[in-house]
Amino acid sequence: MNEQIILAGGCFWCMVKPFDHNDGVISVVSGYSNGKIAHPTYEQVCRGHTGHTEAVLITFDNALISLEEILTIYWRLIDPTDSEGQFEDRGPNYRPAIIYFTKEQKTIAERSKQNLINENLFDKPIIVPIEPYVNFYPAEEYHQDFYKKSPARYHANEASSFRSSFIAKTWE
Repeated sequence: MNEQIILAGGCFWCMVKPFDHNDGVISVVSGYSNGKIAHPTYEQVCRGHTGHTEAVLITFDNALISLEEILTIYWRLIDPTDSEGQFEDRGPNYRPAIIYFTKEQKTIAERSKQNLINENLFDKPIIVPIEPYVNFYPAEEYHQDFYKKSPARYHANEASSFRSSFIAKTWE
C-alpha cells in the first residue's frame, strides 16, 4: 500500500536524491510545508516570513520500504541538533521536521527519534519536531529533481556543503 510522509532537512535539493534511489520509493516531490499562506513562491519562502519549511513529500510502497527505513535514511541526512536550519542553509525555512499524516506515523516517528536519542551520538539534544500535516505545496518545476536537471550545479552545491562532511564524520 502506498503511503506518504513529509520530511524537512534544509535545502530540498539535498533531500531528493538519497530517497530517490531506494526500492519502494515511488516519488519525491520538493515543496513547502506547514506554512501560513497558500501556494507560496520560492522567493516568499526564502524571505522566511511564510512559516513554510522546504521539505520533500515522499510517496512510498510500504510493502517494499517501511517508514522506519525512510526515517533511518532521513536521520543520516541532517544534523538533528540544529533547529536554526541545516548546515550552510540558515533560517526558519530550512528548519528540520518530520511531518506526519496519521497517528501511526507519529508513533513510528517518535520511536525513531527516541532510538536516535538512545544511540548517544550527539553532544546536544535532538530537536527535530514531529508535527501534524497542515499543508504542502509543490515547489516550482525547476526545483523538482534538481540533481538530474542541473547535475553540475547540484554537485557543486553538494561539494561545498558541510552536509557531506557531517554525514561522513557522524555515520561512516
